[in-house]
Amino acid sequence: MAQAATSDGVTRVGAIDVLRALTMVLMIFVNDLGSLTNIPTWLDHVERNVDGMGLADIVFPAFLFIVGMSLPFATDSRRARGETDLTLIWHVILRSIALLVLGVFLVNGETIDPAASGITQIMWNFLVSLCAILIWNVYPKSVSVWIQRLLKACGIVGLIIMAVVYRGDGGVLFATQWWGILGLIGWSYLVAGFVTVLSKGRLWVLVVAWLLLVCLSFVWASGQVHGPLRILPEALIDGTMGALTLGGVVMGTLFKMYQAKADNRKMTVVFLILALGLIGLGIYTRQFWGISKLRATPAWLFICSAITIIAFTAVYWMNTKKPMAKAFTLIKPAGTDTLLCYLTPSILAAATVSLPQLADILMTGGIGLIKSLMLAFVCVGLTACLTRIGIRLKL
Repeated sequence: MAQAATSDGVTRVGAIDVLRALTMVLMIFVNDLGSLTNIPTWLDHVERNVDGMGLADIVFPAFLFIVGMSLPFATDSRRARGETDLTLIWHVILRSIALLVLGVFLVNGETIDPAASGITQIMWNFLVSLCAILIWNVYPKSVSVWIQRLLKACGIVGLIIMAVVYRGDGGVLFATQWWGILGLIGWSYLVAGFVTVLSKGRLWVLVVAWLLLVCLSFVWASGQVHGPLRILPEALIDGTMGALTLGGVVMGTLFKMYQAKADNRKMTVVFLILALGLIGLGIYTRQFWGISKLRATPAWLFICSAITIIAFTAVYWMNTKKPMAKAFTLIKPAGTDTLLCYLTPSILAAATVSLPQLADILMTGGIGLIKSLMLAFVCVGLTACLTRIGIRLKL
């Protein structure tokens, strides 16, 4: 698949964008499953102490893996523009902080007390999304620098005010809680980003770093992490989150190597062999700790990594066929403006809050699943509309 340069100069790879878009559509879909009743159990999350995983438990690790696959291309693109390692590391830090901030604000919305805070959960999530747009939007050049700074300042002040007035269940104050999905991505990106920059594209360094994180995942699953390390966020010390993202970096680096040689068939064979090896590791380690997303077990790491590699390989070959490539353009905004797409359900919920609630039949069984899938596609369409009017987030 040929590479294409976007307007901001960042090199993109079509198959990675497509897989990211598909994953985001699925993420919005599974996030809406909580509103439904009478749906197949294999679609939903599996409880913490249960050995197994549903579709919803596969989507998030796939997204982490795809974040990693994009890193080698983004890093090379920035280096080509003359950025130093120090600049690249600073970019990784700032981007991680942005994801952590958004993650914390959104996760606090899950436990907000509307009466004590003076704001409903729907409006909280909408205002967080609005502030994010004000702060991280890529403003058109026609907008003066001073207006851009004013809008960004409004977004920052808005978040500060929200944090101050926030009250959760039982009157608790604004806190990090579990960091949220975006926060977990932020911690994982921080680890993988540092390794990617410092490795300078050396595959063996990336593989060794991945193996170290896998070992840390074993240690965490065994309950052997003690002492001062316990004060660090779980996403940093469990090894699993970082290994998912860094595994993506390894595969992205391999992908680059095979693309340079135009050896797609060998790449496919290697990718499938690696996927089968990871599945084997997942089956073997399952006997010790089971498969669990909420416990971030090694088996979950291995099997989800394998599934994502297989999915990427399939998408890559489908995307080389013109009819399939055209079909993927329908969801393209979810792959190129992913953060904005992730925030659109909050925007949509606020825009429709005054409308009557959907009938029970639309929230049950197969019809409910169709409703959730339609919601995902509506969010993709809303993302496309927002992009056309000049809203495009860049952390």
